[in-house]
Amino acid sequence: MKRNFVFLTFACVSLLAIPVKSIAQQYRPGPEPGNSSLATTTPIKHLVVIFDENISFDHYFGAYPNAANPPGEPSFQASPNTPTVNGLTATLLKDNPDAVAPFRLDRSEAVTCDNDNHYTDEQKAYDGGLIDQVSELLSATGVSTTGAECTPNLAMGYYDGNTVTALWNYAQHYAMSDDFFGTNFGTTVMGHLNLISGQTHGAVPATVSGKVANGSVIANIDATDDDCSTGTTIMMTGKNIGDLLNARGVTWGWFYGDWTPTGNSGGKAQCTSQYDDHYAPFQYYASTANPHHLPPSSVRAIGYTDQANHQYALTDFWNAVAAGNLPAVSFLKAPANETGHPSTSSPLAEQTFLVDTINRLQQSTQWKDMAILIAWDDSDGWYDHVLAPIVSRSNDPGNDALLGSTGLCGTAKAGAYLDRCGYGPRLPFLVISPFAKENFVAHSVADQTSITRFIEDNWQLGQIGDQSFDAVAGSIVNMFDFSAYPDGRGSDRTLILDPDTGEPQDGRW
Repeated sequence: MKRNFVFLTFACVSLLAIPVKSIAQQYRPGPEPGNSSLATTTPIKHLVVIFDENISFDHYFGAYPNAANPPGEPSFQASPNTPTVNGLTATLLKDNPDAVAPFRLDRSEAVTCDNDNHYTDEQKAYDGGLIDQVSELLSATGVSTTGAECTPNLAMGYYDGNTVTALWNYAQHYAMSDDFFGTNFGTTVMGHLNLISGQTHGAVPATVSGKVANGSVIANIDATDDDCSTGTTIMMTGKNIGDLLNARGVTWGWFYGDWTPTGNSGGKAQCTSQYDDHYAPFQYYASTANPHHLPPSSVRAIGYTDQANHQYALTDFWNAVAAGNLPAVSFLKAPANETGHPSTSSPLAEQTFLVDTINRLQQSTQWKDMAILIAWDDSDGWYDHVLAPIVSRSNDPGNDALLGSTGLCGTAKAGAYLDRCGYGPRLPFLVISPFAKENFVAHSVADQTSITRFIEDNWQLGQIGDQSFDAVAGSIVNMFDFSAYPDGRGSDRTLILDPDTGEPQDGRW
């Protein structure tokens, strides 16, 4: 399954994360049952990361906040004080460097084919910052899963607030970024590994044709320690964020909708055909794998190390919420048909999952000290007009092509791990929390490992090391305002949406 762009203008930006400790050292809410009594450097005691699939920023937010509002579709009207985003300008829509201009996809076109987002192909499409070969190199061809012909030049398509209505409403009332990037160019496994370890290097074996080069993952590949893997497999060495959380005694878990096995044969788990171990990244590390998909020993054990080893079904997450046992850090992965992934899902199915999940969390007892982060694993090859600053150079002539056959992706420093060209494509990113700034757009550079870095700093875990991108990750703390609640407890500030339309229920905020 595949997972995957503007002029080469590099701003002088600082990519070093702002220390969180200095911002909110005074916020130390009193002890509560379970693990949430651990000291944190912000008021956030419960972090929920929802990791969705294959969307570029322009694909969902390029037209923000102006929706076409055709009759019969959910409508969106922006607040008068809505800030602007670095989106699709009139020039980009009418005189685009690409041979094909971006075009609106209607709500009736929610199910699409799946574009090309391979590591090398995306670099070629960005063409040194010209971003003029996306339609030609990345657009899906053939027929979709419904049997329909793929839309010509599909990679140039985008949705607006009549389809991704809930996400636009969340952006109106909480915080979003228009300067957030995939850590590398490439696919789903790479995005997931970067989220949990800031690292795609360390694969064993170190060479797998077309999938692993110089020890770095460059394409989707299965995990060795997973009974439900079906293809070529690897193990990852080194540390991940789960190891750091365990060392600090912080509860955590990865909760995946397709996790529960359908049976057992010869001591090995059997999984539903929809299960995708690319969506279970902790399975790639021996220290955090649960090869047989064993369930937690009890609801009270969720978040702690037992036979499940922090790998769970989504039902376990909701059981923990109901029991007042929500882990401090939770990663949520929707069932494959609700991730938003083109071909196998859609933005409407994704919206249903997001809204149902967020509505329930906002009505939980933990909401007042919670932050929900919505992020995506890669761009799927969808057009985006912004080239990220290149913080990781790589000059592997077999796989790197961002700057052409001579420049590749710059020249790596001596000792630097190759085949990690990045940052990659620009992706959406939202923060939903009582502490999130309202109707705010962050314009500071961040990437998938900024989430990792926030976890490290908030729970004082230290860093992963070994050239993990967490060391240079931009901070996301500027998307919060902790000063409004000096007692370290947030408000009842909720936004309950309709999961079908994405509009506020009863029209209220």
